[in-house]
Amino acid sequence: MKVMKFGGTSVGTPERIKDVAALVLSQEEPVLVVLSAMSGTTNALLEIAAQFYAKDDEAAQASIEALEAKYLQHTAMLYASEEVRQQVQAFLHEKFDYLRTFESEYFTTFEEKNIVAQGEIMSTAMFAHYVNEVAGGAVLLNALDFMRTDKNGEPDMPYIHDKLAEVMTMNTGFQVYVTQGFICMNAFGETDNLQRGGSDYTASLIGAALPASEIQIWTDIDGMHNNDPREVEKTHPVRQLHFDEAAELAYFGAKILHPTCISPAKKAKIPVRLKNTMQPEAEGTLINDTLVEGKIKAVAVKNNITAIRVKSTGMLVATGFLHKVFEIFESFQTPIDMLCTSEAGISMAIDDITHLKEIVEELSHVGVVAVDSQMCIVCVVGDLNWSNLGYENIVINALKDIPIRMISYGASNYNISFLVRQQDKRSALNKLSENLFYNNEIS
Repeated sequence: MKVMKFGGTSVGTPERIKDVAALVLSQEEPVLVVLSAMSGTTNALLEIAAQFYAKDDEAAQASIEALEAKYLQHTAMLYASEEVRQQVQAFLHEKFDYLRTFESEYFTTFEEKNIVAQGEIMSTAMFAHYVNEVAGGAVLLNALDFMRTDKNGEPDMPYIHDKLAEVMTMNTGFQVYVTQGFICMNAFGETDNLQRGGSDYTASLIGAALPASEIQIWTDIDGMHNNDPREVEKTHPVRQLHFDEAAELAYFGAKILHPTCISPAKKAKIPVRLKNTMQPEAEGTLINDTLVEGKIKAVAVKNNITAIRVKSTGMLVATGFLHKVFEIFESFQTPIDMLCTSEAGISMAIDDITHLKEIVEELSHVGVVAVDSQMCIVCVVGDLNWSNLGYENIVINALKDIPIRMISYGASNYNISFLVRQQDKRSALNKLSENLFYNNEIS
């Protein structure tokens, strides 16, 4: 069985839903389809929740009416059968009536998550009804019956594996299985969501639990590109990536896939394929456990980075210095994206500056603090094992005219990262493309 995930833009209009259904029905093997909410729906539901939070029930009810009208318009265009149309409209009325039951007086994050979950619940019902209208053989599975997180908010894989197996056993013989992405139950039996990676994460978790023959992530981009197409001309999709290469690219700025989505597939050794809904014939990017030796694959960039340097005021290699620094970042739950150390100091790069003022204040008790803002991390990904002689020199030489604030190399066999000024980003990306992908034998 193959898992196929489609995002909000892929099912954003009746025409797109029909195109996705055609793609799904063209598969030779049974498929489990994971859907996001229709594009714009999650934002609309979050706005409704915000209106309830603000105790503006009148505005919330008006927003519900507007969203319902939009959905009813979609059903009028999607279904040929009046009977099916009425069935779906009755279902949608039920869901929107449920939204109307919320009141600002008793509104909490629990209610907000229930509201937001309705987007995926509605899109999957509409899609399953359409597939059954045109071809039959589809069944709708409720993700809340098998997707659950543990007390730490992490996916409960034993539970997911066992419950999904039960659900599949009770629904044998179908060609198309449809379920919701993003939403789940938490360890306390409440409606929740996976947060990081959303529907992509759901697809990877389901693919690992089945296990699937392949996990396909369908978006409006034809795979991961070898550089940022917004900044560099002549980029092209990377045809194959190792799991770890893909995770590095995702973490350092490749928006097509969230880094957490790689882990379940990697552990289960299930290939992930990134495909373009608008160009289904395009090859896309295959992510698997194969490493192409001696090849640099791609460049990614992470924007809006702030660098913090702390120089110890005590003796060199002062006992506990690093521990105190890391403890401060941990206390403010601020992850460090890049790190360099010396015998007297440490430099760190972060993208979350929510608690920057407090962090700097705490660090000033440990050492002398300097902050550089408006930076970005440029990451080069490929087979960058330290035994590959000269590779790091080729990469660094490509940036010989770019001021570099920090370099990180050796923590991973798959990347070398540079912290540069935001104003130098475009130049750095273009110089790397020119030297690594067009003028060098290792590209």
